[in-house]
Amino acid sequence: MLIRPVPFDHPDAVKLNDEVQAEYDVRYGDGGDATLLDPADFRPPNGLYLIAYDTDGTPVATGGWRSQDKNAEGNLDGDAELKRMFVVASMRGRGLARRILAALEEDAHAAGRIRMVLETGTKQPEAVALYTSTGYEPCEKFGYYRFHDESLCYAKHLRP
Repeated sequence: MLIRPVPFDHPDAVKLNDEVQAEYDVRYGDGGDATLLDPADFRPPNGLYLIAYDTDGTPVATGGWRSQDKNAEGNLDGDAELKRMFVVASMRGRGLARRILAALEEDAHAAGRIRMVLETGTKQPEAVALYTSTGYEPCEKFGYYRFHDESLCYAKHLRP
């Protein structure tokens, strides 16, 4: 596997984002994640977007973080918000999400972010298992879905 940074609007990122949106729609029946994301949010040093490619150069996994500071949606100063963690179905169970997550945490810490935060949902038990097994703990709800019953929010203090 090759994990490399790409712009959020790179064609491979768009392809994988379309796939994750389709999966959200199947799980929640709501057309996908309505959170607005600007490609500029993921430009270093204020964010990063990664894609994992298989040996044939096919994009198979993705994830990114973007800087957040205290705002009306419940973020705190120094937050790095995890977005669009996704692994295509045929590549799940191989540790790709863990590798991307670790790289994103390391990068966010190096950029001076204090904690990584994320929002997932009750119909994503695999995501919940990944995050809790890597040190994330439930936190006060934040973000676009903070008032939704199916929303789950987690945080992890970033350490070297």
